[in-house]
Amino acid sequence: MFRGTMTALATPFRDGRVDEAALRALVVRQLEKGIHGLVACGTTGEAAAMSLEERLQVVRLVKEVAAGRVPVIAGSGGNNTAVTVETTRRLGELGVDGVLVVTPFYVKPTQAGLLEHFAAVAEVGVPVVAYNVPGRTGVSLSADSVAALARLPNLVALKEATGDMKFAAQLRRLVPGDFSLLSGDDFTYLPFLALGGSGCISVVSNVDPGRMAQVYDRFAAGDLAEARALFLELLPLAEALFLESNPIPVKAALGMLGLFGPEIRLPLTPLAASNRPRLQEVLDALGLLPDGEKS
Repeated sequence: MFRGTMTALATPFRDGRVDEAALRALVVRQLEKGIHGLVACGTTGEAAAMSLEERLQVVRLVKEVAAGRVPVIAGSGGNNTAVTVETTRRLGELGVDGVLVVTPFYVKPTQAGLLEHFAAVAEVGVPVVAYNVPGRTGVSLSADSVAALARLPNLVALKEATGDMKFAAQLRRLVPGDFSLLSGDDFTYLPFLALGGSGCISVVSNVDPGRMAQVYDRFAAGDLAEARALFLELLPLAEALFLESNPIPVKAALGMLGLFGPEIRLPLTPLAASNRPRLQEVLDALGLLPDGEKS
């Protein structure tokens, strides 16, 4: 159902509020560069530091600008099942194409608890993308659990962010072909596709949507050499965007591109001054910086 490069959108803030003009410009740029889908209010979008009303505001705007040209997925996950169900219901009322639901963090449920959590969310009726990111949540779906999820009505995809290619191969072997496997790890996007992945929910494509979209387009067209060249060209950018916890570096990068103001919400803080030259150097090498920002 979902495939290609889908951007995990960062959220611009100004004076404590969502900066709608900057968000609109970000989405327009994504569409102009050929991105395949948009994911609002995930980790990169600082959803954990936003109210539900702010999240609804962001999703409405992204839906409005996208105007049906690409799928829009909205983050609804949390570590309270009842709240996650209600958030999913509210986002579903906006007509999103799907919701991204992270495994409940901190509480460390069992595999049985994870399955019941996702089953409860799926009952809302909105297509669900489960999100496996044990580095942030402290819990991981097993391959067998993913296979069980794939049999649930409305559970249509998995965002898999371990970067473990053995696990990715196990998943592709166990789930049906129409169940989308989306990488959540920019560093292993191309090998993930080679193992039967459907696409990527990407941080890097905030900054360079054109080349990230082309990684998928060239691979899907059978041009592995060009897909590999693009993927390797983008690796330094991926490395720079994880110099500190996401989304700290990506918001700094979007600021350097003139797309965002500097605001980020606590407990996140702006990119350390010592890391800014490396990020600027990578953006410059890729020809992304406006003239006034070039070194």
